[in-house]
Amino acid sequence: MERRAFLRASGAGLALSCPTAAAASRSSGGVVQEAYEPLGQVPVTGAAEAVVGDDGETAYVAATTGFACVDVSDPADPTVLAEERDIEIGGGILSEVLDVTVDGDRLIAAGPANPGFSTMGFRCYDVSDPANPVSTGARETGYHIHNCYLEDDLLFVPANTGDQNPLVIFDVGGDEITQLGYWSLLEHESGWRDVYWLARYLHDVYVRDETAYLPYWNAGTYLIDVSDPNDPGYVSHVSDTTLAEQREIGGQEAVYGLPGNDHYAAIDDTGELLAVGREAWATGGEDPDRPGGIDLYDISDPERPAHRGSIDPPRTTDESRSGGMWTTSHNFELRDGRLYSSWYRAGVKIHDVSDPTAPEQLAWWRDPGTTGFWTARVAEPGETFIASSTEAIPNTSIEGALYTFPIEAGEQADPPSLRDPADWGTDGNETAESDGSNGDEDGSGADSGDGSANGNEDGSESGENETGDADDSIPGFTGVAGLLGGGIALERLRRRGNVQD
Repeated sequence: MERRAFLRASGAGLALSCPTAAAASRSSGGVVQEAYEPLGQVPVTGAAEAVVGDDGETAYVAATTGFACVDVSDPADPTVLAEERDIEIGGGILSEVLDVTVDGDRLIAAGPANPGFSTMGFRCYDVSDPANPVSTGARETGYHIHNCYLEDDLLFVPANTGDQNPLVIFDVGGDEITQLGYWSLLEHESGWRDVYWLARYLHDVYVRDETAYLPYWNAGTYLIDVSDPNDPGYVSHVSDTTLAEQREIGGQEAVYGLPGNDHYAAIDDTGELLAVGREAWATGGEDPDRPGGIDLYDISDPERPAHRGSIDPPRTTDESRSGGMWTTSHNFELRDGRLYSSWYRAGVKIHDVSDPTAPEQLAWWRDPGTTGFWTARVAEPGETFIASSTEAIPNTSIEGALYTFPIEAGEQADPPSLRDPADWGTDGNETAESDGSNGDEDGSGADSGDGSANGNEDGSESGENETGDADDSIPGFTGVAGLLGGGIALERLRRRGNVQD
């Protein structure tokens, strides 16, 4: 590929080891571009999570009413190969498909991400030909599926029923899909039953080398031995709050505000570095009352994880959940000493985490008027990564899309300030009135003009039923819950011609 040859010739890989250097020049259509920016993009209506196939040339994007297969072999021209919408399970149509997982030639689409729907489960696909996904079977679950993870023939599913909220393991390798073992936080430490179910919600799962990493929201992130999928066992966990503290906290602050909010976890290719993302918003509670960042842990001894460093979130004026100016951490990937991260409207970043005690920002790109990034994933190691932008953030009119980015150090030209929504362009954003969450009367803090709340470039600082209360939604879920619950988003997609009645 010409792009890859150019990167090698330009020494872009060397730029990563020297973050203070200017970004390597990139050529597109004969125009030389000095600033760090996307290589390409393609619209994907309803885009949420995105993953990359083993070949590094195909991305699979959860798309709310189904999923899309996207050819990213030419990052300057990503192309949608196929869209699988209106996924049928048990006579019903699967809604809120916000997660897909792929391993080899098998893909799983699961949902709904929120409770309150009659059709719940997952469907398996053969994607050996990404332009023609072929269904190979399905399973009804009786509970919603927010996220899941496929490893070989095993599918790991958070089964948030409102009571146990266990991890359930399925064998999807045979002609029949069978349930194997499970692991429950409440069976390990029964005292968490006293805490509201959303505050001990099993939000996601990541699996590598027979260990599952379970972000249990305020209970922390648990390392579980799944070498015997019929009998998973506890290894250790990390947490920045305690059961005793959580018993004292109630209401919105317990679910949406720090401390806690273990939302996503992943490890690097060495198996020795764990990253935990904490999705959070300002709630008007006690400090820390701000968006959540990413914590880094040494797990070279998995029985004794040790905190090594943190990456704090970019800051903005209204940091409440309802305001729509989200800058909190979302999903990410660790690869070859680099962290590729998404921060919703605060964009995507690359950090050098080879020394986790001192993470170093290499690149940051943002366009809060038109993008809100859900995830960042490596496509071609050392060359490109992908990031999906979601339209699900409340009080915005962002369009769903998949972006491609270069893996190199650099600076964006004239990046929009995260302090001034008027600088974000005309995206139809109707930001809620600031709640003063940053300490000043207007919630602004000291305006540095660069998007941070304190002058630093990256914003760093030196027994219920399943549905819960009417005003509750799944933590980490974003605005799709309200939209789809009322049918608005589905109708919006139908008007665009992406969903058939």
